[in-house]
Amino acid sequence: MPLVQVSVWAGISLESKRRIVQGITKVFEDIGVPKEAVEIIIYEAPKTNWATGGQLHSESEKLAKTKIP
Repeated sequence: MPLVQVSVWAGISLESKRRIVQGITKVFEDIGVPKEAVEIIIYEAPKTNWATGGQLHSESEKLAKTKIP
């Protein structure tokens, strides 16, 4: 049974989480895996704990303004 772990910024909406898990589940169903066998864990991390290119997302002017759906 596949286990998919998804990391996102903290604050993502419940509707967005639903769309994520439905989309991932569909990918596995399309290759013949029963949806009941697909497990997904969503981890939420604050922008203060996430960095790209040596810069915290909370301190990046462009990324700090990114809206979370």
